[in-house]
Amino acid sequence: MQAVNKTGYFTHKDCWKHEMGQGHPECPQRLDAIEDRLLISGVADALDRREAEIAPLSDIELAHGRMFVAGLRGLSDVLKEEIEAGGPTHTQVDPDTAMNTSTWGAALRAAGAALAATDAVMAGELENAFCAVRPPGHHACRDKAMGFCFFNNVAIAAKYALERHGLKRVAIVDFDVHHGNGTEDIVAGDQRILMVSFFQHPFYPYGGAQSNASNLVNLPVPAYTKGPAVRELIEASWIPRLEEFRPEMIFISAGFDAHREDDLGQMGLVEQDYAWITDRLKDVARRHAKKRIVSCLEGGYNLSALARSVEAHIRVLADV
Repeated sequence: MQAVNKTGYFTHKDCWKHEMGQGHPECPQRLDAIEDRLLISGVADALDRREAEIAPLSDIELAHGRMFVAGLRGLSDVLKEEIEAGGPTHTQVDPDTAMNTSTWGAALRAAGAALAATDAVMAGELENAFCAVRPPGHHACRDKAMGFCFFNNVAIAAKYALERHGLKRVAIVDFDVHHGNGTEDIVAGDQRILMVSFFQHPFYPYGGAQSNASNLVNLPVPAYTKGPAVRELIEASWIPRLEEFRPEMIFISAGFDAHREDDLGQMGLVEQDYAWITDRLKDVARRHAKKRIVSCLEGGYNLSALARSVEAHIRVLADV
């Protein structure tokens, strides 16, 4: 079969409907900013745009406990009843994270995008894919929603690739400014999955530095760390482990809040750093994974920096 040189772009209008209250940084306008930038830059023309499907609960439960999933659905149902009775429009699941009546549907679509992207890449229809979805996922633990996250989209997709597509080894790469504690909670000790990450430390969610599972490569870095230092760490720590592991597919938790303009973090990356990281991951995927990459949006809250960084990331994925 002839090699396919296509990058998929998965999203859904339901991902705009989830919101957590006025002024919340994890807002629908994040997706608007990305869409506008891709349109204005012309990058959108190079993408195979597809609608995210609804993730089956049986696939979500590859990474999450059944009672947790049922509990979230129950919270959504109760909220609808309370609104009809004149109650509040949101339910808090932690101090930073709230549900509205559209959150459940958006979370199903966000996970569904990652699954549909995995299917399309595995089928050879696409070489790689970016999922422009919200809510994000990497703080969602097996049995806990937190940190703006409800279902762990990347962990679900990684488990799905192993369980449903029969892969033996997959890698998860997390370059969000915050430690992907939820992903770690789900995959720690699973030798079929190698997780590599860097994150600002000490910083929310205040973990990761002491992790000792052999399938984790955590690189905690201090505030104000800039791109050149991160690149050196990646070359010294991520790349050798990824080469040794030889992943058959790479999943990216693509958070862009380590950008120097993002006020929710204090790191100093710029667009060229995200392009460089993406290029290094493409090299690994080319050698070991038949070029297969699925990337899912995580953080990034300065709208301009987010949009420019996603553009840089996707330009490398799509070779444009």
